Amino acid sequence: MISRFAPSTTGEAHPGTLLAALLVWLDARARRGTAILRLEDLDRTRHVGGERLIDALAWLGLDWDRTIVQSDRGVLHDAALDRLAAAGRLYPCTCSRADRTRPAPDGGRAYDNTCRSRELPAGGWRAAHDVSLRARLPDDRVELVDDGGLDLSQTPAREMGDPIVRRRDGAIAYQLAVVVDDADEGITDVVRGRDIAPSTATQVMLQRVLGLPTPRYRHHFLLLEAAKGDKLAKLHGSLPWTELRERYSGDELRVRLAEIAGLSDADPAHFDWARVRTDDVAISGLL
Repeated sequence: MISRFAPSTTGEAHPGTLLAALLVWLDARARRGTAILRLEDLDRTRHVGGERLIDALAWLGLDWDRTIVQSDRGVLHDAALDRLAAAGRLYPCTCSRADRTRPAPDGGRAYDNTCRSRELPAGGWRAAHDVSLRARLPDDRVELVDDGGLDLSQTPAREMGDPIVRRRDGAIAYQLAVVVDDADEGITDVVRGRDIAPSTATQVMLQRVLGLPTPRYRHHFLLLEAAKGDKLAKLHGSLPWTELRERYSGDELRVRLAEIAGLSDADPAHFDWARVRTDDVAISGLL
C-alpha cells in the first residue's frame, strides 16, 4: 500500500490542510504502508515555497517515507504530452473561463470542447505558444465508486469537458501532473478531500488513455468555515499554521483534529475508517 499527501505550495498550512495530511498519514501507518509527501509546486504564479508546509507537518508529528517535489518531474510530464500527441489526443485551445456557461459537477463551469477539432501546429505541442493544450478524451462513461461508497461515475468529456493538460503560461496542469506522478510513484491508494471527487473521473480517463493504472480512491469530509459554509481555505480567512501553533502544541492539535474526525485519538494502531465521520464540519475560532 503506497499513499501520498499532495498539498499545493501556495501558502501556509491551515486546519483543512493538516486534517487531510493526518488522515493520509493515519491510514498509511495503520496499514503499514508507505506514506509519500508530494509538494505540488507547478503553479509558479502562486508558489511561496514548500518549507513552511514541511515544517508544519513535522510540528504536527507526521513523518513521511519520501518527499517529492513536483517541479522536478518535468521530463515525465513532457513524455506524457508526447504520448497524448502521438495518439492524436492533444489540441490547442484559445477559450477563456468567460466562454464557459454550462454548470459542471464540481460547482464550476464545464468546457464545451469548443476547440476540439483544432490540430497542433506543424512543430507539435512544443510549438503551440500562448495557448492552452487540452486532452481530447473518449466520450465514454467512467463507472466508479470510491472506498467510502461515494459514487464517482461520470462521462467526464461531456460533464466536465476535455481537461487542460498544459496551461497557457506553459505550466503543466493539475489533471495531467497528478495522473503521471501517481503512476510513477506507484500510488495504490489516494486519500483526499471530497472537494476533489468531481475530478476523479477525468483523472481515471486520462489514466486509461495513457495506459496507466488506476489507484483506489477515498474522499473524506471537509472542514468548513461556520460563517460562510465554504471549504476551509487560506483565501477564506482560515487560520494559518503560524497562528495555530501559538495556541496548541503539535501533539495537542493532532489529537484535536482526530477528535473532530470522530476518532478517540491520533494513534494509527486505533485507526479505522469506519469511525471517521462522513459529514462536513463547520468550525469557528481556533478550533
